[in-house]
Amino acid sequence: MYLEDLEILEKKQKYINSLNPILNKKAIFSDGTLTYRNPMEPEPGETVTIRCRTGKNNVDSVYFISGQVRRRMEKELTEGPFDYYKVEIMVGKEPLHYFFEINAGRIRCFYNERGISKDLQEYYMFSIVPGFKTPDWAKGAVMYQIFVDRFCNGDPTNDVENREYIYIKEGTQKVDDWYRLPDAMDVRSFYGGDLKGVMDKLDYLQDLGVEVVYLNPIFVSPSNHKYDIQDYDYVDPHFGVIVNDGGETLPEWENDNARASKYIQRVTDRENLEASNELLIQLIEEIHRRGMKIILDGVFNHCGSFNKWLDRERIYEGAQGYAPGAYVSADSPYRNFFKFNNEHEWPYNPYYDGWWGHDTLPKLNYEQSGELYDYVLGVARKWVSPPFSADGWRLDVAADLGHTGEFNHKFWKDFRRVVKEANPQALIVAEHYGNPGAWLQGDEWDTVMNYDAFMEPITWFLTGMEKHSDEFRPDMLGNPENLVGALKHHMSNFLMPSMLVAMNELSNHDHSRFLTRTNHVVGRVGRMGHQKAEEGINKGIFREAVVAQFTMPGAPTIYYGDEAGLCGFTDPDNRRSYPWGREDLELLGFHKEIIRIHRENKVLTFGSILLLAAEQNMVSYARFDRKQQMVIALNNREEEAVMDISVWETGIPIECEMERLMLTTRDGHTTEPETYRVREGRMELKLPPFSAVILRRR
Repeated sequence: MYLEDLEILEKKQKYINSLNPILNKKAIFSDGTLTYRNPMEPEPGETVTIRCRTGKNNVDSVYFISGQVRRRMEKELTEGPFDYYKVEIMVGKEPLHYFFEINAGRIRCFYNERGISKDLQEYYMFSIVPGFKTPDWAKGAVMYQIFVDRFCNGDPTNDVENREYIYIKEGTQKVDDWYRLPDAMDVRSFYGGDLKGVMDKLDYLQDLGVEVVYLNPIFVSPSNHKYDIQDYDYVDPHFGVIVNDGGETLPEWENDNARASKYIQRVTDRENLEASNELLIQLIEEIHRRGMKIILDGVFNHCGSFNKWLDRERIYEGAQGYAPGAYVSADSPYRNFFKFNNEHEWPYNPYYDGWWGHDTLPKLNYEQSGELYDYVLGVARKWVSPPFSADGWRLDVAADLGHTGEFNHKFWKDFRRVVKEANPQALIVAEHYGNPGAWLQGDEWDTVMNYDAFMEPITWFLTGMEKHSDEFRPDMLGNPENLVGALKHHMSNFLMPSMLVAMNELSNHDHSRFLTRTNHVVGRVGRMGHQKAEEGINKGIFREAVVAQFTMPGAPTIYYGDEAGLCGFTDPDNRRSYPWGREDLELLGFHKEIIRIHRENKVLTFGSILLLAAEQNMVSYARFDRKQQMVIALNNREEEAVMDISVWETGIPIECEMERLMLTTRDGHTTEPETYRVREGRMELKLPPFSAVILRRR
């Protein structure tokens, strides 16, 4: 073949290649972090620079598409193996939804929240809501949830006494043995934890590295969990201060009625109530003095049957300064605060709406009472305003409030308005299961307790267990497709400001302890007993989960005692007392180190996340921006395993060194440094059984 023929063939091949280039899909990336959207939380009328990354000289054009707008993006710069394209967009007042169109020769594809696709999927478009900001202090903040009665008894003089009152047909129980495990019917058992106990342990929390304290409900209530609030205006004196003790408790009861007990005096006495509120002020001031924040628990969908508005137990009847309750009198000013269904059976009418049918949890009837509506909004404003100045609300069963979806959204819009007017830096976190997108549009909640995009997929992947320990599914254990699919799908339901403050928990007061889930025992304490919750646990799996908790986007939130090795099936076994003096010191030290790593590396808060590899019982991902890159890998297998992963797509140079920040194993953890080599953009990681590793580019 002549030389000129070869030249002709080469030219033909180049032409063919130009028509059908090999698109470097791994190089294509964008998200809502500051690298790709600046500013990340724009105001209406502000110009936003939006970027999309591609392979160097790999594509012909990139288009920004939003509705009818289709704009060609300009190549801004080339950095290493990447080209960065940008477009500047002035945002208005309405949400902006967009995606990218990428063209390379005859190849045309789209890029959105789920990545590259040939077909446009509008559900997964990127979104900006102008004017929506979440507090900077909450982004990636280390939170600590406290179930107050079980954390620390700082003031024994305010303890609930034996048979101080009747609750759900039986008398209350004072638990003298702090380490006693909860009864199967635990709701009326009191261990004595209180706000003074929280105050006493602030040194411990600060040393641990906690930045935000989240308290389960603290307002007047007859239960230990206090999700059946009796009086929204005051801290419960049994959590606060009892100045007037109320005399001796009578040994016998008349008609199971709390009127014969000192409970009435304790929880209605203004001096007790005001002193308890004052103690909360002191606690919050001390938390703020230490540079920490505090979130309160708001239970606004329902109250309790003891509530002064209903007064089913007739506690407030005749008490000075209290109007008759809706259950006591047809003429009660609170009559329309509740929905009664059988008016003709008055006055002893049990037929009011209760949340999920529970008569101890009467549902609040906002639609029929503007007075109730305004009052509760006033409560929301009160506790985030001086002199209390709490830093936000966690909202119990927030999607259930009201009788219609339309009304629910109206209420939370008004709630946000009054809270943010009182304290613009207050955080609003809702308890929610399922897609929260309808409430995360910038005008209602800031974020949610992150069940769907964190707790559930991590639990299924690492343990195969349902979060209550009610089911074990071998098909979900180590299933990479389920993990990746769930994370990508559910993360797409968050706006970026919401994702960065999402409450990432492994355990809480409603679910089994994560450490218990590692033993694959299905059941609850009433049937299985306490011991089964502790048998066969795998601390290596727990450490893997904690590594994920502190390296994935969001605010890692520790449920009190998890860091000390507490076990427990779901409620009430998950509410064991904190094991002061009996802590698992290795786990405690591990938590201090992982918190330190999280706080020292801001890329773990503000950086992008990218899945690097996923296979059965193994996963690796990166957190990165243009300045810093970190790689995290989990091996959930019973044997040593090798992961060969590509890392160049994070911006890690193709030839460099990575330093190890932490390695966890089944037996413990180490922060001893070790160097790993990156060769040709790839790393080979040899991981012990049930281990996790955190690496950072030198």
